[in-house]
Amino acid sequence: MTQQLLGSMGVADRAGSAGAHLHDSMTPLAAAERLLSFPSSLLEAPIGLFDSGLGGLTVLHRLRSRQPTESLLYLADTARFPYGGRTTAELRTIAVEVAAWMRRQGIKALLTACNTTNAVAIAELQRHAGVPVVGLISAAAAVVDSASVGVLATAATVASGAYGQAIRHRRGDARVVEVACPDLVPLIETGDLDSPELMAAAKRYLTPLLEQGVDTIVLGCTHYPLLTPQLQQLLPPGVRLLDPAVPAVEVLAGMLRRTGLRRQGSMVADRRLVCTGCPERFASAAEPWLGHRPGVSRVNLRMAHGGS
Repeated sequence: MTQQLLGSMGVADRAGSAGAHLHDSMTPLAAAERLLSFPSSLLEAPIGLFDSGLGGLTVLHRLRSRQPTESLLYLADTARFPYGGRTTAELRTIAVEVAAWMRRQGIKALLTACNTTNAVAIAELQRHAGVPVVGLISAAAAVVDSASVGVLATAATVASGAYGQAIRHRRGDARVVEVACPDLVPLIETGDLDSPELMAAAKRYLTPLLEQGVDTIVLGCTHYPLLTPQLQQLLPPGVRLLDPAVPAVEVLAGMLRRTGLRRQGSMVADRRLVCTGCPERFASAAEPWLGHRPGVSRVNLRMAHGGS
């Protein structure tokens, strides 16, 4: 099943090599590196990732492939899935709770495996995590080399305008067309990536981008890289797909190298999965994504934020 799902993510890997040259341009991250003091004990600490559900596992997959010796802690906030339709106020509260919980776990860095939270609450994550925070949106914007860009994302991410702002900040002449795709996540989570309903929805969301003549499409939700083969079938030659996780993982790798926090050794490190909803349900849902049934435990983020 891994080959069918996470193993099928052949998305714009060329962006990774480009991202390797742009680590130092990440101003908030560089500032965090300068301000924070890193004890040597953090070498063995995990890297935290979070999302509202399964989508962030695509980012975990990219990170695991790039940094196999790093311990990883993945939080799925399934009790509040999906994030895409929540208000900005709700998402900022969630970000504070996630950052507080992750900080209590002793992570050494936080990778936002959720575009929606990244779009509206990156400042809250940076303020409360106590460690460097790597975002998907700024990492993707740093490697966009086109003046005609499309973005597929959740309604909340599109409403924030975060991708358009980040891309135009890097490239002032860029024309960015953002399309909200509310039906994609529920359809992807059924596991049937070739269903007529999903293909019809993908075609519907791609149409306005193609009508605008974009030549690069950013997959602005961590679920969407799983649709790479299906999207490529619907796209004309010359239109590129960009998975923000690829450059984001490179940014994180650069930060670990510069701060001396990269875990040494050759042994594959631990990977821990937790969720805020039903662990059994999440483990069953994650099994076809990971190729095996993972162990999952339940956590309470509100208790962590409250200091108990």
